[in-house]
Amino acid sequence: MAVKQSTLPLSHLLLALAVVVVWGTNFPIIKLALAHLPPLCFAALRFLFAFLPAAFFLKRPAVSLRVLAAYGLLIGPGQFACLYIAMEHWISPGLASLVIQMQAFFTIGLSIWFTGDHLHRYQGAALALAAAGLAVILVHAGGDATPSGVALVLVAALSWAGGNVVAKRQPAENMLAYVVWASLFSFPPLIVLSLMFEGWKSVSTSLANADAMTWAAVLYQSFGNTLFGYASWSFLLARHPAATVSPLALLVPIVGMATSSLLLGEALPLWKLSAAALVMAGLALNVLWPLLHRVVRGAAAT
Repeated sequence: MAVKQSTLPLSHLLLALAVVVVWGTNFPIIKLALAHLPPLCFAALRFLFAFLPAAFFLKRPAVSLRVLAAYGLLIGPGQFACLYIAMEHWISPGLASLVIQMQAFFTIGLSIWFTGDHLHRYQGAALALAAAGLAVILVHAGGDATPSGVALVLVAALSWAGGNVVAKRQPAENMLAYVVWASLFSFPPLIVLSLMFEGWKSVSTSLANADAMTWAAVLYQSFGNTLFGYASWSFLLARHPAATVSPLALLVPIVGMATSSLLLGEALPLWKLSAAALVMAGLALNVLWPLLHRVVRGAAAT
């Protein structure tokens, strides 16, 4: 078992930042692919290639098929189908990268529901800040974020939180294998939903006309976002305390908004920056307050 270190060596810091960049740039890349692929078809391909060929090299984790199925359905049809549908027309990539971070608060809520724990005051304050950011987005609803788009991304965030709770209640030693094998339960229902709602003609035409950039975006989702991202993050968490690694994930929506602006020309008016500041302040308070509290308490004890 690896000995956990409280500081990140330069190589591990660079690896964590690489994951953050991959996860953040994922949002404008999704938007580019959605110009050529229907959202449900795109989601199905994402999980198909996440499962194959990796499943031939990774042993199925020692958790029940029921748990893998629950996780796969929540993350596949639940999270990414809703996210892709929203991003096709109803919310910009930068705002999607921000709103999806509400999963942190949904995870807290679901954990309280299932464990009977209580909401801490700092968590309530963090949620209030993030909710204020969402309110700013809804007040300025328009082309960048319609109410339907925000609602769908919130459903995606809730599904992601449900997947977090499922994984936490019956964890696996190898989270990468967990995600890969759970994908077996993600892509079949997505294929069925795609054929039902998007139709074989639309799907087949889109696949036939997909260019190299579109297929690169699909593979970026499967191999970059899923395999590289989860493998690297799991590697870091196995060697460092979560309090050392997790705060770096706060950079993901910042990268998402910045790259959406650079690659797609998404405007960043003051209201959008204000909403981002409120949501990020809530996320930062939720992640960093326990760490700060431990540091202050330890300093007082000495």
